[in-house]
Amino acid sequence: MTYQHLEIKPIAGRIGAKILGIDLSANLSDDIIHEIRQALIQYKVIFFRNQNLDANGQVAFARRFGEITTAHPTVPSLTEHPEVLDLDYGKTAARANNWHTDVTFVDRPPLGSVLRALEIPPYGGDTIWANSVTAYQDLPEHLRRIADELWAVHSNAYDYAEAAVNLSDELKAYRKVFTSTVYETLHPVVRVHPESGERGLFIGGFVRQIRGLSTTESDDIIRLLQSYVTRPENTVRWRWKVGDVAFWDNRATQHYAIADYGNQPRRVQRVTIVGDIPVGIDGKQSQAIKGDASAYNKRLAVAV
Repeated sequence: MTYQHLEIKPIAGRIGAKILGIDLSANLSDDIIHEIRQALIQYKVIFFRNQNLDANGQVAFARRFGEITTAHPTVPSLTEHPEVLDLDYGKTAARANNWHTDVTFVDRPPLGSVLRALEIPPYGGDTIWANSVTAYQDLPEHLRRIADELWAVHSNAYDYAEAAVNLSDELKAYRKVFTSTVYETLHPVVRVHPESGERGLFIGGFVRQIRGLSTTESDDIIRLLQSYVTRPENTVRWRWKVGDVAFWDNRATQHYAIADYGNQPRRVQRVTIVGDIPVGIDGKQSQAIKGDASAYNKRLAVAV
C-alpha cells in the first residue's frame, strides 16, 4: 500500500508502525485521516511521538474515525470528559498486565483505542501489542478448521475464589467497580474484520469458556490458540515517552501493559471508538447474554 500524505516507519515485521511528521492537534485533512485509517488497518497499531494533545484534542482526533463511546461500561470517566478513561496506575487503576482486547465482554467492542501518555516512568512500563490476524494465519490448517467453528463467552466477571488470594485492598476495590454490572457476550473465536475482510483470533483475557465444552477442554483450547497470538514474531513492543499517542485496531489485536515499574508513577488516558457487532466466518453475529451495553455505545454530544 502506498501513502501520499504520510511518512511511515514499520517497527516490527508483522505489526506496528510509527507515523512521522503529523501534528494530531491540527485540523487534519480528510485525505490524511483516510491514510491514517488505512495505516491502522495495515499495521494494526500506529504510534505518534511528540504530540501536544490535551483531552479535548484526543477526543477530537478519535472522533474523526467514528462515534466515541463513553469511557467504560463500568469504570467512571473523568468528570469533565465522559469519553476519557483515566488510567493512573500509581493510584486507582488496576494494572492491565494480561493479554486482552478492550471491552470484548460487550456485544459491540470498540473499533479502536487512542491512548495518550501523560506520565511515564524513566524505565519500565512498556506496552506490547499482538497481531491476531497473523496468529490465525500461523495456525495449521486443521487447527484453523477447529477454530473457525468455535464460539466463546466473554465476561468482565472474575473468579473471586481464585483471584482474591493475593489481591491488595486497592485492587479488590477496583475490581468491585469493574464488575458492578456483569456483562456476558457470545463471540466467534474467529472474527472477520469488517474493513479488510481478514480473519483473526478474537479471544484474550475476557474469554471465560468456549460454548459446548467443559471448563478444562475450553481452557486447553484457548491456551493453545492464545499461544499463537503471543508468539514474538506476532508482537511489537513500544517504549513510551510523555506525549506519545498510540492508536490500535481493537478488532485485530491484543495488548499487554508490562507491570515492571514498581511504585513509579504511570498515567495514560484512553478514548475508544464505537465498533460494530463481530461477525464469524459463517456470517453470524455476536450475541449479548447478560448486561445492556447500549449506554456505553451511545452517541455522545460533540463538545462546544
